[in-house]
Amino acid sequence: MLRAALLTLSALLLSCQTQQQDPEIDWDNQPPEVSDVGQETVLGEAERLDWWREARFGMFLHWGLYSVPAGEWGSGTGHAEWILTTAQIPVDTYVDFVPQFNPVDFDAEAWVLMAKAAGMKYIVITSKHHDGFALFDSAVSDYDIMATPFKRDIMKELADACAKHDLKMCWYHSIMDWNHPDYLPRRGWEDRSAEGADFDRYVEYMRGQVTELLTNYGPIGVMWFDGEWESTWNHDYGQELYDLCRSLQPNVIVNNRVDVGRSGMAGMTKGAGFAGDFGTPEQEIPATGMPGVDWESCMTMNNHWGYNKNDFNYKSSTDLIQKLCDIASKGGNFLLNIGPTARGTFPQESIDRLAEMGQWMDMHGESIHGTSASPFRSLPWGRCTMKAEGDNTALYLHVFDWPQNERLVLQGIGNKVIKAELLSSPQQSIAAVPSNSEITVRMLPSQAPNAHVSVVKVTIEGAPLIFEAPQIEAESAQLLHELQVQIKPASSEMETRYTIDGSKPRVDSPLYTKPIRLTGSAQVRTRSFYQGEAVTPIAQRCFQKVAPRASVQILRRNPGLSQQVYWGGFEGGWQENAELYKPDWETMPDFSKSKPIREGQVETIGLPKGAATEYEARVLEGFLEVPEDGLYTFELTSDDGSLLWLHRELLIDNDGLHGSATVVGHMALEQGFHPIRVEWFNKTGGASLDLKVGYKGNAPVSVPANWLAH
Repeated sequence: MLRAALLTLSALLLSCQTQQQDPEIDWDNQPPEVSDVGQETVLGEAERLDWWREARFGMFLHWGLYSVPAGEWGSGTGHAEWILTTAQIPVDTYVDFVPQFNPVDFDAEAWVLMAKAAGMKYIVITSKHHDGFALFDSAVSDYDIMATPFKRDIMKELADACAKHDLKMCWYHSIMDWNHPDYLPRRGWEDRSAEGADFDRYVEYMRGQVTELLTNYGPIGVMWFDGEWESTWNHDYGQELYDLCRSLQPNVIVNNRVDVGRSGMAGMTKGAGFAGDFGTPEQEIPATGMPGVDWESCMTMNNHWGYNKNDFNYKSSTDLIQKLCDIASKGGNFLLNIGPTARGTFPQESIDRLAEMGQWMDMHGESIHGTSASPFRSLPWGRCTMKAEGDNTALYLHVFDWPQNERLVLQGIGNKVIKAELLSSPQQSIAAVPSNSEITVRMLPSQAPNAHVSVVKVTIEGAPLIFEAPQIEAESAQLLHELQVQIKPASSEMETRYTIDGSKPRVDSPLYTKPIRLTGSAQVRTRSFYQGEAVTPIAQRCFQKVAPRASVQILRRNPGLSQQVYWGGFEGGWQENAELYKPDWETMPDFSKSKPIREGQVETIGLPKGAATEYEARVLEGFLEVPEDGLYTFELTSDDGSLLWLHRELLIDNDGLHGSATVVGHMALEQGFHPIRVEWFNKTGGASLDLKVGYKGNAPVSVPANWLAH
C-alpha cells in the first residue's frame, strides 16, 4: 500500500518535470505499513502471534440470554449456555428471555481490571453463542442487545475498557445458530420446518456480523470461532471466513475452529490444508508438549461455561494455578472461563479465585509470561518453563510437591549454573550445584514458600543441554517398500548415533544427520553422546516390512456403499412407538439384534447435509478400490462412536460416547478392491462422520467417491 503510494507520487513528480532531482527511495528503511483499523501497524506472519505467545493467560466469558434462567428449566437444574437444546425449548419460547435480559450491574472497566489484576493479558467474550443472540449492536439483526431493556453495546464498552487498560479484546463467535431461520440442520427434537431454509444465505448473514465485529471496535486480538462440527459447515466455508477476518484486520489471530480440521475435544487440527492459527483443547491439557505448534486450553472454573446458579463445584485456586503452570510448561495458553450472571456480575467464587491467582501472579508472573515450553519431558515434582536471558537461560521450576529434604534435583542436564533463587524471596540464599548430569538445588526452606505453587529460578549458561533419550518418529511401524524414520534428540548440541540391526549404539555408530531410509524390517536403536560420552538412555522402535493385502474380484461395480440406518439399536428390533424410546447408548449397538428402519446407498462416507442424527446408527458396506499397491493411512473421525473394518479386520476402533474424535490406522493394500465396513452411532448433540485416506506421504483426504463400490 505504502510502496504503491510512493511510486504514484514519484511518477507525478517526474511528470511535472521539477528541476530538483527526486531523491532515491530506500525501500528497506520505509516506515511500516499502517492499516485502517485504529492505525494499527500490519505485522508480518512471523510476528503476528508474538503478543499471544507472550501472554500465556487469558479470560473467557460466556454470557448471554441463557444467564436469565441460570441453568434451570422445569425440574432440571443442570443447564447453562446450551439450555435451548438441552431443555428442548422452542425458539419462539426462548426469545422471551430477551426482555428479561437487563444487566444493570455490568461494569466493563471492573471486569477488565479483574482480568488484569489476575495476570491475564486478553479477554475473549461470546459476541454470539449458539443461541444466535448478539451482545453487540448489529445492523444485520434485531436479535441483539439493543432489543433488550439494557440497550447498550456491551462489546463497545468492553473494547474501550480493554484499550484503556492495555488488554487485547477478542471475540468468540458461533458458527452454529439455533435461532436463524436459514441455519441448518435443525435440532432433532424441533418441530420448526426446514422448508425454504438456505444455508448459504445464513453464511452471508454470519459474515456480515463478523465484518461488524472487525470493523466497529478497533483492533481485535483473536477471532475465536466455535460450532463448526455440524455437517453443513465445510472447509470452503471455513477458509473463506478465515480469509475475511484477515482481510478486515491483517493482524487478527483466528482459531482452528473456523475450519473443519479439529479433532474433537483434544482440539488440535489433524492433517494439512485447514485454516486456523492455533489449536483449541477443551477442558483438557495435552499430555505432552507440541513443539512448533500453537495451542490454547480453554477450561471452566466449575462444571459449566454459562452461569448456573446451582453449580458450586469450583476448582480450587491451587488447582487452577497448577493448571496454568502445566499448560505454560507445555508451550500453551490458558483461557479460563467465567459465566457472569444476568445482572452483569461475576459469581463471588470466580472473583475469589481471580484474586488468589492474581496474588500468585504478582510474585511469579515472570515464570509464565513470555516463557516457552519445558526442555524436560517430565519432572517428578512439578513443571518447568524457560526464558532466554541474553546468551543464558532462566529455568523456572514450578514445584507442586515441595521436597522434605530441602533439595530439588534436576536430572539429565549438562549446563553450568550461574545462580539460583526463590521468586517469592530472591534475597534468601539457596545454591544450585551441577554434578553427574544433574543439578541439585540445595538450602531450600523446610516449608514451601507458597501454598499453591512455589517457583525456583535457576539461571544456566547457554541453551539447555538435556540428556534425555532421543525420540524415534515415523508415519507407521510398517513399510511396504521403504519408510522414512526421523530421530529427534532432546538437545541439538549433542551427537545422536543409531543402529538399525538392534545392536547397541556406540560413539562410532552412524551419526544421525538426516532421516533414515528403511527398505526392510529393522530395529532402530539410538542414543545421544556429549563430548564423546554416552549421556542418554537408549531409545528403540521396531519396524516391519509387510506384503499388501490381496485385492478381491467383484462381478459388478455399483457406485457408493450400501447403507442401513438404525434407530435405537436395542434388543428386540424395531418398535411401533420407537419415537418415544430414548436408548441409553454408550457404545456401538449390536446390529445383529436390531432391524434397520431404512436401507439404501450413499455416494460418500459421511452424514447427509441437514440430516437429523440423534439416537441414530448407520452401517456402510461395500468395497474400497485403491489405485496402486501401497501402505495406506486411514483417519476415522466421528461423534459419537465409529469402527472401521477392512477385510473383516477391525482396523480402527473409535467407539464410545464422546465428542468429535479422530483415530488413525494403517494397512498395506494391493491395487484393486477391498471389503470395507464402517459402523457409526450418535446419541445426542453434535454428530460427525468422516473417513480420510492418505498414501505415498500425501496428507489424508476424505475418501474419494470414485474409490467406493458395492
